Amino acid sequence: MEHAATDRLKTLLLVIALGGLVAGLGLHFNGRADLAQSVWFAGVVPVLAALVAEILRSLSRGEVGLDIVAALSMTAALTFGETLAAAVVAVMYSGGTFLESFAEGRARAEMRDLLSRVPRTATRHRNGGLEEVPLDDLAPGDRLLIRQGDVLPVDGRIASATAFVDTSALTGESLPLRLARGDEAMSGSTNAGEAFDLEATHEAKDSTYAGIVRLVEEAQASKAPMARLADRWSLGFLAVTVAIAFAAWWFTGDPIRAVAVLVVATPCPLILAVPVALVAGLSRAAHFGVLVKGAGPLEAMARIRTLILDKTGTLTDGRPQIVSIDSLGDMPADDILRFAAALDQASKHPVAQAIVAAARDRRLTLPVPEDVAEIPGEGVIGFIDGRPVIVGGDGFVAGRVGRVQSDHPELAAGSVMVAVAVDGRMAGYLVMSDPLREGSADMLAGLRRQGVERILLATGDRIEVAERVTQGLLLDGIRAGLTPDEKVLLVLTEHKHGPVMMVGDGVNDAPALAAADVGVAMGARGAAASAEAADVVLLVDRVDRVAPGIEIARRSRRIALESVVVGIGLSVLGMIAAALGYLTPVQGALLQEVIDVAVILNALRALRIAPGGVTSDDPARFAAAT
Repeated sequence: MEHAATDRLKTLLLVIALGGLVAGLGLHFNGRADLAQSVWFAGVVPVLAALVAEILRSLSRGEVGLDIVAALSMTAALTFGETLAAAVVAVMYSGGTFLESFAEGRARAEMRDLLSRVPRTATRHRNGGLEEVPLDDLAPGDRLLIRQGDVLPVDGRIASATAFVDTSALTGESLPLRLARGDEAMSGSTNAGEAFDLEATHEAKDSTYAGIVRLVEEAQASKAPMARLADRWSLGFLAVTVAIAFAAWWFTGDPIRAVAVLVVATPCPLILAVPVALVAGLSRAAHFGVLVKGAGPLEAMARIRTLILDKTGTLTDGRPQIVSIDSLGDMPADDILRFAAALDQASKHPVAQAIVAAARDRRLTLPVPEDVAEIPGEGVIGFIDGRPVIVGGDGFVAGRVGRVQSDHPELAAGSVMVAVAVDGRMAGYLVMSDPLREGSADMLAGLRRQGVERILLATGDRIEVAERVTQGLLLDGIRAGLTPDEKVLLVLTEHKHGPVMMVGDGVNDAPALAAADVGVAMGARGAAASAEAADVVLLVDRVDRVAPGIEIARRSRRIALESVVVGIGLSVLGMIAAALGYLTPVQGALLQEVIDVAVILNALRALRIAPGGVTSDDPARFAAAT
């Protein structure tokens, strides 16, 4: 509503200024020059009044901007009888703010599309029938009917045999994804196929789409450090403008030259290029599934020199799968898995949770564990159906059953071996794999080409596991066995090499994400705490989206700087020409209008950035993980 009211006011001021200019010109060419002067004056006053009000509001906030130059030029032109020049400046200023508003509106279009798609109700199965309920009434475990064309209201699991969902509004994926029973589906996706059932896993307020909406609203209200820097530059430019205008008047004795100088400097591209280019960059990044929380983080992304990556769930998929179950005696493989999974119900470690999930996929009955003790990073001890069970690393389990550590065949990179002992004897091993995410190596190589000088791995796992998983990757260092506070210390230490980006997905990564210059969370499946602490959320569960995000940020910043430098350079040349008498106030105003329009159009080039020369329509590069 506030944006709409502001846009209407800007449109009205442009209509008044343009109407006054055109009407005055008509009277002037019909021999009514005196009346034309009055009409031009009347068209300028509302614009000048609105401008002065805006300047006063800015000053009350401690902000000084180049709008002062616009007010000075209009006031000086009216004072010295250059009403036509004042009318042109009024049209120029109101037209510039209108174009800026239009440009930002276009840049925000994709984000507004996200907001406009928020569902209000859902269709829920209840007592053999269907009922339409508000989203706030939904609870985890509810079974929902998702009709063709419906937007998924909450995160959930597919409860039908198959489903086709369109995630383009969230991630930029052009092709619908085929999901099978039990697969996770992200709220905000659209059903692109036949109706299917969805089992809710989160409340509406905690779902992915609700979080995205909140982040978008925060991003729209942000102001970049680069924009604040532009405000500081404006003081210098204002001083230079006034100095040139005063010098022109002082040395020539002609106040009209001072008016011409002020007119050429109004409004400066400095206040137009930066916000337009950065907001356009925000919109473009969202199109590729990289939701940046504001213009500030986007500008910070453009300066990143060090990248720190978490391992589990970030560089790797984070959901280890059982590759094989090796029995050391006569215990069946399913029994080994059942004992291990039953005990691991008491642990929140990702490997333990993966073992539990694998047992449930096989529809194994899991008893409640008793007298459980967990040794962090080592294993779990307890009783299942009255029988003692130990699950953990080979050395941990072997040391408690009086057996030497096994000479198990060497594991492949990304694999881990979980030992299981029952009744004081080693029962067998679960071999699990958590491989690198697809495209990780290419992503790291691309980041180095973009200027990222240091890439580190930070993990709580043991050093041998981290080295095995990252074998072949071009890393500058591996920091293993880190606690959450040690990850924070690593981020702070790396600041000496330049701005730091931290990428993670778990609750334990949240402090480090907050400490980094730019924190990036794996938002598609990551913990809510990490998404809340992060500056950037990846809407698709792929770490290789970091590279396109950084490229968009750098190119958006470059476009903003190009626009500022060229725009200010042309304005300064115009001021010098006006001071030397080569431009009249009217000619100067027209010249500055051309400069401002060119600056805005150039800033909007950020909307067409294609990272790495590809677009979101390239399914080979931008296919979502299923």
